[in-house]
Amino acid sequence: MTMESLQVALVQGATRWHDAPANRDYYAALVRQTGGSDLIVLPETFLSGFSNDTRSAAEGMDGVGVAWLRTLAVEVGAVVCGSLAIRDEETVYNRLFWARPDGSFAQYDKRHLFRMAGEHTRYGGGGERLIVELKGWRILPQVCYDLRFPVWLRNRRLATACGGMDYDLALFVANWPAARRQPWRTLLRARAIENLCYVVGVNRVGVDGNDIPYAGDSAAIDPVGEPLMELGAQEQVATVTLDPALLLVHREHFPAWMDADAFSLDPG
Repeated sequence: MTMESLQVALVQGATRWHDAPANRDYYAALVRQTGGSDLIVLPETFLSGFSNDTRSAAEGMDGVGVAWLRTLAVEVGAVVCGSLAIRDEETVYNRLFWARPDGSFAQYDKRHLFRMAGEHTRYGGGGERLIVELKGWRILPQVCYDLRFPVWLRNRRLATACGGMDYDLALFVANWPAARRQPWRTLLRARAIENLCYVVGVNRVGVDGNDIPYAGDSAAIDPVGEPLMELGAQEQVATVTLDPALLLVHREHFPAWMDADAFSLDPG
């Protein structure tokens, strides 16, 4: 399928602490400002904030949060992407949802759990990458701390007659504190450069219930590491159009993938 221009909306919000009903109203209002977008990206755990305490209130797959997100995607006629704390049987996951405008969805469980906040002791981790398709683009959605692990994110040439890469766009939804904003900004650029792809990262703003401030710094990065869009530290909804021609020309003229080291991943 031929890649078309992709319009991506970055929704950088100040998530309300442990207040899912308020967050549903808040983020729905922001999402409704993104008319004409193909893909709308929300922060990590946008219905609760990033807190281990949300385990006790985590909803199931049949809960209000998942149903609301799917309904919102249908309403606005776009893919809506973000993560929720979800209880699946006896385990709680930081689960990213890719909600499509036809009512269907895909999901990805955060692989790398942030041990400095004890996330690894309270949440289950995923073991499989998710790659989804939209308007001819292959897209890799990831969650926050995953950004720090380049082996997990490594882009490789597809072993098919049509060629291409594993993915063309990597997405990162995050609750990334202001104290570590420089690694966030640097790693978004590094992942784009080394993987010959576009990168979009959406972070939250404001101060959470643990008195941790967030500086936003949501961004869209092109395949050579140049920012197409950089947001500040305030609530903001912004849209960027990603051009497939730029990506394909860069891969043709700078085929670094041809010299990459072969390896396989052990999810254990």
